Amino acid sequence: MQAKKFILKTDKNGLLIQQPQLPPNTSMEVIFLIQHNPKPVRAGKKPSAKIFRKGKIIGDIVTSVVPPEDWDALQ
Repeated sequence: MQAKKFILKTDKNGLLIQQPQLPPNTSMEVIFLIQHNPKPVRAGKKPSAKIFRKGKIIGDIVTSVVPPEDWDALQ
């Protein structure tokens, strides 16, 4: 017996929004655990308004400060 976890979502009528693909000609035992308080989808984190867009890039941020000869990874 194999276990597979599916998170199924329903619409306002209780019908599945998207049906998972299941193996053909197979008998399955299913247990539904209803999430009464589903976790809300969080938007991306935003910085504090005090620091938002206050940063400045000064100088070259692409090249290394240390010459490649001093890198331990290259030796």
